[in-house]
Amino acid sequence: MISPDHVQTMARYNEWQNGNLIDAAMGLPDSELESERGAFWGSILKTFNHILWADRIWMARFEGLERPPLSVTEGLVAHGTLGEYHADREAYDAHIREWASEVSDDWLAGDLSFHSGAAGQDVTMPCGLCVTHFFNHQTHHRGQIHAMLTAAGAKPGDTDLFLMDWLA
Repeated sequence: MISPDHVQTMARYNEWQNGNLIDAAMGLPDSELESERGAFWGSILKTFNHILWADRIWMARFEGLERPPLSVTEGLVAHGTLGEYHADREAYDAHIREWASEVSDDWLAGDLSFHSGAAGQDVTMPCGLCVTHFFNHQTHHRGQIHAMLTAAGAKPGDTDLFLMDWLA
């Protein structure tokens, strides 16, 4: 389905786009970042927090670690400011890139078993499909953040994957 090279590319894209959106958000006052905007997770800051919370859940599954302790609701307010979030996000993006550098074809071809809170049951799925979902989830919610930032007057940069090597 996917290769280790693809995983590494998507980890780089994840890091690039998180930086892109954080840079755009840095120009906005806290009130704009915390304002309810009608998105699924409400505000820009809550949506940022949700992505990082979900990344930690998935990475714990991928690495065979215990689930992080925060609930989905607690995860929305894990970082009270963009500055707090930014430092944690950068460190975690480095962790994701390091993990991606060690992913093997054999692991991607295997299965991952975990308890899904969203589904309310234990599931087993191909690792490659889970990794695809992991990166798709990030992209989905970053699209929401991009729209909210644009509506708030910020100007995020390019998001096209094919431009990453030219711009990053």
